[in-house]
Amino acid sequence: MPSLPRTLPRICVALGLPSAGQLLRAAESEYKDGSTFMEFRLDYLPDPAAGIEVVRKIRKTYPDAYLLATCRHRDASGHFKGSIDQQVKILEDALRAGATFVDLEVESAEEAKRALSELRELGPVCVSYHNFEKTPALEPILSRLRKHDADAYKIATTARKPTDNLRLVEFAREHHDRPLIALAMSEIGVASRILVAPMGSLFTYAAPMTEAGTAPGQISAKLMRGLYRSEKLTRQTHLYGVIASPVAQSKSPLIHNRAFRARRVDAVYLPFLVPALQLPDWMKFAAAMPVRGFSVTIPHKQSILRHLDIVAPLAKRVGAVNTVWRKAGKWRGTNTDTEGVVKPLARHLRLAHSSILIAGYGGAARAAAISLGDASANITITGRNMRKAQALAAAVKGEAMTVREAVEHHFDALVHATPLGMLPNTNACLFNEAIPADIVFDMVYNPRETLLLKRASQQGLTVIPGFEMLLEQAAHQFEIWTGDSAPRTVMREALLAG
Repeated sequence: MPSLPRTLPRICVALGLPSAGQLLRAAESEYKDGSTFMEFRLDYLPDPAAGIEVVRKIRKTYPDAYLLATCRHRDASGHFKGSIDQQVKILEDALRAGATFVDLEVESAEEAKRALSELRELGPVCVSYHNFEKTPALEPILSRLRKHDADAYKIATTARKPTDNLRLVEFAREHHDRPLIALAMSEIGVASRILVAPMGSLFTYAAPMTEAGTAPGQISAKLMRGLYRSEKLTRQTHLYGVIASPVAQSKSPLIHNRAFRARRVDAVYLPFLVPALQLPDWMKFAAAMPVRGFSVTIPHKQSILRHLDIVAPLAKRVGAVNTVWRKAGKWRGTNTDTEGVVKPLARHLRLAHSSILIAGYGGAARAAAISLGDASANITITGRNMRKAQALAAAVKGEAMTVREAVEHHFDALVHATPLGMLPNTNACLFNEAIPADIVFDMVYNPRETLLLKRASQQGLTVIPGFEMLLEQAAHQFEIWTGDSAPRTVMREALLAG
């Protein structure tokens, strides 16, 4: 009876295309980009049998490729509408055409036990379980799967909170001696896709470069290999990340992963989607993994304080933390946004006694106001909510103005610290006409050139893009976490290239 290869690549690219021609082209493209392990979702084809010839062609052209053939039935959230006998026949043909192994969902396996046994005579079989709603108890699922003689077992559930990732990663670690694939789907589950293989899962799944993935939360194999170095991670790799909601637009993984590589630090930095009410659950995940440190952004900069053991005095005054790390068993927090504001501005302006208009009154605005106030600048706060503007102005012994009043004055610098202009709302801008400052510093960094910066450039003003702040605060984070100097040039190149 054929068996699974003793070693499989860690990343399997899932290809679900609507035609055999597209499937063939996608497979060739992925192989040439370095992916030697691919899943062909034959159920995506109007005629799944048409995919058999693609299996045969790829095996002939690229004999070192590993191919997993799947024809998931619609009763198991797939697309195949035929009978289970027809489904099994397609998988048999895939094995005869050269597929390395095939995947049969447990629902079909339970209906076709004899057919499963006959299928294994032709090649290795993985019996799989999928749950697109939640992550239930995992041991009963594995027990259900193991009622069927198979060469591998797959459990894919849906992460609804951070600790669902923890459960899948720990499950993979506990069962590393078994032929098991375990991962969590959804955007919250992205971390599990990167972390389960180093912990013992046979492999993980990724999306192709130019096509959509076949399951929620899949990221491209190129990102998995390049940015996150998934194939080189081990159980000893240190874990860092950014927590936010939303988090997909964050550029921090680009910066920090490149910095780790430049300094040869065995670490990976991941994006963690943590909805506003799930911060306590995240802290459980972070403690158990364990996470060595993490960046904090919207909406957690204030609420994170109650979860920390030690908070730096400046961060207490700001009332917001953007950097957390663990030392001597205690969670510690500080605010490096202050460095991110002061250093870029100081390159263009003598801060002492300068006049600075700050637009906004949230955590980033407060960090800017306090740090610039400490540098003896004269602070004015503006925004659409005067009550909040006045409260921040009072905290830094500054002044508050409406936006209409502010444009009638002139300042040495404007620091924009609101989300206006951030993707996807790129047409938003607090200042629609003349900008009342010589220097315009926009904390928004995505897009790189906001509408505010475009208007400032058109008016002949000096502009400081938001990525300058992002780089400075990230460099300071890196130094806190590693104790090493930050490779600023490398970090800048990574950000601009991304």
